[in-house]
Amino acid sequence: MKKAALILAVLATVTLGTPASAAPKLSAQSIIVNPVPTDLSVRVWVDRDPGGNGTPTYRVGDEIRIAATVNEDAYVYLFNVNPDGTTDQILPNHLSGTHYVRAGQTRTFPAPGDNFVFNVSGPRGLNKVLVIASRTELNLSQLSSYRSGEAFATVKPTTTPGFAQALSIVVTPLPQNSWVSDTAFYTVAARAVSVPRPVTPAPVVVNPWGTQREWRITIDNRTDLRQQHDAYAAKLRSEGYVLVKTSVKNNEIQSEFRRAGGGKAELKVKRKGNRTEITVERR
Repeated sequence: MKKAALILAVLATVTLGTPASAAPKLSAQSIIVNPVPTDLSVRVWVDRDPGGNGTPTYRVGDEIRIAATVNEDAYVYLFNVNPDGTTDQILPNHLSGTHYVRAGQTRTFPAPGDNFVFNVSGPRGLNKVLVIASRTELNLSQLSSYRSGEAFATVKPTTTPGFAQALSIVVTPLPQNSWVSDTAFYTVAARAVSVPRPVTPAPVVVNPWGTQREWRITIDNRTDLRQQHDAYAAKLRSEGYVLVKTSVKNNEIQSEFRRAGGGKAELKVKRKGNRTEITVERR
């Protein structure tokens, strides 16, 4: 659908007399209301505000569901008045089936199982969802029309006052107590921007031999030879070398390493009295 800002309008028909009609009034939000008390009632809300008294926020791209309920059998018409003054007709449409709602029934749009969704697409700002319930089916031919192949009707007036005036013309001929309206509000905000987490660079391993091809150190301790060997073998692996052979004697461990693309290294760890000599040769 064009926009997810949507309005529900419910119109219902019932056998009554034909009392004189009364012109609808406009609320402060340019929404039509019936100035005559009626036993018919309708309520509309969006899924993030089931009570219908708040103004929840949706972001561009979010899914939205709109619901309405009536206390008598009635025809339900749903509209969404967008911040730029344009209006989307949600119900009736060619996908949701009948717009006749039974007393006490709650209709959700889109309903579970429908093969479409409403996605909020903007413009950003305050949206008004209008529902009208009428005991008599309304003739919307002067208000909206279906273009070829479209499932949702296009509302002809492109401003909020123009829409209110056109809708007033539709309901004015009705018996004055046979229709009623309700409004819900929600705000559309910009799509949330995900801020990438900073990437912590891997620590740079600087080996003690630097660029030297032959390196030797003697340390004054009796640390386990295997522990010393494994520590320096890890340093060679950090340079891309792979262990290919190890030989162990009583007081010496000697290993040979290779590197992809060429390159050879030898590691010797040898005990000499109370000292340990470590030799690394790279070719």
